Amino acid sequence: MSIEIKVPALPESVADATLVAWHKKVGESVSRDENLVDLETDKVVLEVPAPVSGVITAINIEEGTTVVAGDVLAILEQGEVVTATPAEPVAQESKPVAEAPQIAAKSIKTSPSVRRLLDEHDLDATMVTGSGKDGRITKADVMSFLQNSEAGNASSGEPAPLAGDDDVVVGLERVEQRVPMTRLRARIAERLLEAQSSAAMLTTFNEVDLTEVMALRKRYKEAFEKEHGVRLGFMSFFAKATVEALKRFPIVNASIEGTDVIYHNYFDIGIAVSTERGLLVPVLRDVDQMSFAEFERSLGEIAKKAQEGKIDMAELTGGTFSITNGGVFGSMMSTPILNQPQSAILGMHAIQQRPMVVDGEIMARPMMYLALTYDHRIIDGKDSVKFLVTIKEQLEDPSRLLLQV
Repeated sequence: MSIEIKVPALPESVADATLVAWHKKVGESVSRDENLVDLETDKVVLEVPAPVSGVITAINIEEGTTVVAGDVLAILEQGEVVTATPAEPVAQESKPVAEAPQIAAKSIKTSPSVRRLLDEHDLDATMVTGSGKDGRITKADVMSFLQNSEAGNASSGEPAPLAGDDDVVVGLERVEQRVPMTRLRARIAERLLEAQSSAAMLTTFNEVDLTEVMALRKRYKEAFEKEHGVRLGFMSFFAKATVEALKRFPIVNASIEGTDVIYHNYFDIGIAVSTERGLLVPVLRDVDQMSFAEFERSLGEIAKKAQEGKIDMAELTGGTFSITNGGVFGSMMSTPILNQPQSAILGMHAIQQRPMVVDGEIMARPMMYLALTYDHRIIDGKDSVKFLVTIKEQLEDPSRLLLQV
């Protein structure tokens, strides 16, 4: 029985997708629920699994093609995947040959971009040693393998392996490579230009002394993790302080729709997450109702989904305010760009020991610069400054977060 493999229903507001990688070829057997192909939209990578076990008899659409919901990608002939039984060995005198250990390549974690790179060079995932978390293979690992093995030596007339955004091949030859933007990168560029052209963005700065937050984390981090099974990070403190500031200055939690200002009595906070495909901002709903542990657990789960390309479009939309942390990359100060239609975004930066005057004495203190970019069309400078001061006060005396004062 022949079955058509079709493009599934796409997320709301997504008109089409790009077919980025086939994981099976014509004539190959597939098992039920095995991923056949990756489709990339503006925000997420969708996997198309096999509905039944069988054999691929036709592939209708090539990689790089734009598709819409309902397009027929391939034809699958249904049938159980049967493993061939080896023939009886011919009786002869021979020395036993030790079999190489079989490693299940499916268990090795790879992202869609890495799988494409492996497929382009006919490599098996088991050939590459992963340097990422939990043994995950990165694009840099694949490029390093290609450069240090025969597989990476391009023959005469062959182009050098293409590099990704973060993998630049440095050599003596003056070589240029033209690589089309991914759909996500193109969408990010579009959104950034849109925000700059449609909002009156202004950024105000402040700094916060994190002595008390760091002391509190150090005092309770082991007990917290033992009790809740999740690590106590800095972001939960910043999220809770942000919610308290948003309650006091609701205009910062508002958005513009035409000539109206929409006030939100809920606190859905977007947290920027860096992924191999670019920056995504998954949204945590009703942060004001979460405990520290609930927030840390929810953030860990949604960040993992974003990094693995498994996040839903619904989880990336509808936020009322965003937080981005450039400090994890070493940034000292920056001016974040609005995540429209939101009207403000908080930028966190690196923590550094700096000399500060405390009670008339110079002391080394763990300091962080904070940046608030806001839409000056509805948020006045006074409110933006007081908003940041409120966050500063909450973090420099964390007991305020419990007492809400």
